[in-house]
Amino acid sequence: MKQFVSVPFEEMSLSRSDTSKAGKAEKPPWYRRPGLIATGAVFAVVGGVYVVAMPFVTPAFRRICLPFVPATDQQVKNVFKLLQGRKGSLVDLGSGDGRLVFEAAKQGFHSTGYELNLWLVWYSKMAARRRGLHKMASFYRRDLWKTDLSNYDQVVIFGVTQMMEPLKDKLSNELKVGGQVVACRFPFTDLTPIAAIEEGIDSAWLYDRTSFQPAEKHSKS
Repeated sequence: MKQFVSVPFEEMSLSRSDTSKAGKAEKPPWYRRPGLIATGAVFAVVGGVYVVAMPFVTPAFRRICLPFVPATDQQVKNVFKLLQGRKGSLVDLGSGDGRLVFEAAKQGFHSTGYELNLWLVWYSKMAARRRGLHKMASFYRRDLWKTDLSNYDQVVIFGVTQMMEPLKDKLSNELKVGGQVVACRFPFTDLTPIAAIEEGIDSAWLYDRTSFQPAEKHSKS
């Protein structure tokens, strides 16, 4: 007669689970899978490049593109040659890395920089504090077309050809009495400057409020 040996239910369950585990290969942890790590690294790099580059690329998609091209030392010098003897407030439209605003603050102007590139605004703010100029130099992320310029004694613009005509219309309405404008690289072609320094790419032109008035109105005055 055959004899049957009873096996506890718990032992049967364990033996079955052990058998099923033995039939399956264990997956290594994620940090031991080079393919997964490489994919994650690629996405991280692409995401980082996107975040950093977009503030520099997006101006090209605007109606009027004003790219970041740092001013030369000579350009900055020429601006303040034209503003010699002037004081008060100064605004740089498209302030970039803040170099002109810093020089204005050193020369006693209450200076402001407007810039659309968020990274450049942050950089300029940190640089102003590092140089001890943060009480005289302020930076804001702002669209110059949506900004009221009537409170500034000096307006500086490193412009491009296609923006000068609409900017002329804006300044003719907003430039305060006694205010002056320095245009760098490109002049207002149909306006007569009150002073100019013509040195190729470092050229600068100075205009006052009367420069922006219609010819017939100017002649009456």
